Amino acid sequence: MSSTELPFVPPANVLPKVGTVRVAEGERLRSVELPGITLTVRSRPPAREGLAPALYVHGLGGSSQNWSALMPLLADVVDSEALDLPGFGDSPPPDDGDYSVMGHARAVIRYLDATGRGPVHLFGNSLGGAITTRVAAVRPDLVRTLTLVSPALPEIRVQRTAVPTALLAVPGVAPLFTRLTRDWTAEQRVRGVMALCYGDPGRVTPEGFSNAVHEMERRLRLPYFWDAMARSARGIVNAYTLGGQQGLWRQAERVLAPTLLVYGGRDQLVGFRMAQRAARAYRDSRLVTLPDAGHVAMMEYPETVAMAFRELLEDAGESGERRARKARADEAVDEAGTDESMGG
Repeated sequence: MSSTELPFVPPANVLPKVGTVRVAEGERLRSVELPGITLTVRSRPPAREGLAPALYVHGLGGSSQNWSALMPLLADVVDSEALDLPGFGDSPPPDDGDYSVMGHARAVIRYLDATGRGPVHLFGNSLGGAITTRVAAVRPDLVRTLTLVSPALPEIRVQRTAVPTALLAVPGVAPLFTRLTRDWTAEQRVRGVMALCYGDPGRVTPEGFSNAVHEMERRLRLPYFWDAMARSARGIVNAYTLGGQQGLWRQAERVLAPTLLVYGGRDQLVGFRMAQRAARAYRDSRLVTLPDAGHVAMMEYPETVAMAFRELLEDAGESGERRARKARADEAVDEAGTDESMGG
């Protein structure tokens, strides 16, 4: 095998068990088998029956655990589920090895079609923001609202701090990085990730840090960990180069759902300067900027993100009611006009 090739990954049905995934109090995990993929789904029972469904999609290197702080704060307004994308969290790699943005988007669409949960309130962070943008653009029937936390959309000038992550997409870099960091402990790796992703890593509690270390240790034992990271990073880079109707910015313009955009002022991976461009691209959008937040505002400031989503729900409900009232008024006018013409 040449140095530029990614390592062979055994089929999902022969992958070793490497430890249990943390499940917070009140959460449940289940496995959903679909053609070509098996997805792990984290859920939290809603406060009452009949609430609209919500689906959360994590970013590169993340998992459904990234939404554990936000989900309980919204239990009274939505019925929450969070996916582990193929190759991440507790989901095995996809059978076809497709880690492109469109491949991940197809996984989300397959899940929604198979379960019949759509339309959902769809959430995405980073890579998950690019994925959910594609879903909302190509399948508007599946999306009620769209909430994007630091979505990974193409930037002309990439931040210097984001370059190492982008380099994972270069053939040969992932195996090289694995060799160079062979002696790094899980604690060292977690501190590095938190320094990159949090506006203030000091906000992480000792319990949160311990849980992250446990998850890092588990993932490092997975034989496909770096393969999934490298191929998904390559998928983002490739998506950035697409033009025409397949371009991510063009797809953002096609999104019809009311959209909440959340950007962090200390984000080292997605440029804060992109917030205004995103607000212009998504046609029915509201923008929330958090000056002290980093790349994962839903983990750093879950209460603020929850409040912003509630306001989005109120506005979307009001605008929907206004549209319904207008439609009823138009029907009444049409009927009155029809009666007059028949009577004359």
